[in-house]
Amino acid sequence: MLDRIDIQVNGEERGCRADATVGDLLRELAIKTERVAVELNLEILDRKEFDQRILKPGDRVEILSFIGGGS
Repeated sequence: MLDRIDIQVNGEERGCRADATVGDLLRELAIKTERVAVELNLEILDRKEFDQRILKPGDRVEILSFIGGGS
């Protein structure tokens, strides 16, 4: 069994695999990457970084969803 770490996602404690990337987290949460911005420890990530940035214990992830609309 893989080790687990604790991170914060949108201000809430959450566990994830020790080798998980930001992209893995988004897939686990069923969040489509096309319509979100992700901030990792106050740094806004480019989408191409999602599968390269490995999460570390204590990381703070903020996920912002874009919602279309208007008239």
